[in-house]
Amino acid sequence: MAIEWTITNTEYNNDSDKGIVHAAWQCTNSEVVGSGDSAVTHTGTVSGMESYTPDASADGYKAYASVTEANVVAWVKATLGSEEVTRVETKVAAQITKSKTPPTAWGVPW
Repeated sequence: MAIEWTITNTEYNNDSDKGIVHAAWQCTNSEVVGSGDSAVTHTGTVSGMESYTPDASADGYKAYASVTEANVVAWVKATLGSEEVTRVETKVAAQITKSKTPPTAWGVPW
C-alpha cells in the first residue's frame, strides 16, 4: 500500500460561512508480508490536528459546501511544511519496520 493522508473530521464555525477551524488528520500505510492464511499486515499510523482562522473575504477562500478532502489534506500538508510531512511519513514507515522486526519478544526460556 502507499502512504495515505486522510481527514478524519473537521470543526467549523457554526455561521453562514462555516469556515473550518480545525482539521483532524491521519497518515497511514501498511505492508502485507506473506500470503494466504500466513499473511500478516503491518501498519503504521500518525495522526494530528491543525488549527485555522478562516477568512471568508480572503482570496482563494472555499465555501464549506465546496471543500473536498483533497483540499483539506493540501491545507494540512501546507501547514505542516514539507520537512514535517517527510518526518510524519518516515515515522509511519518506521512503525511498519518495527512491527516486522520487533526489538523485543515475549516468552520464557524453559
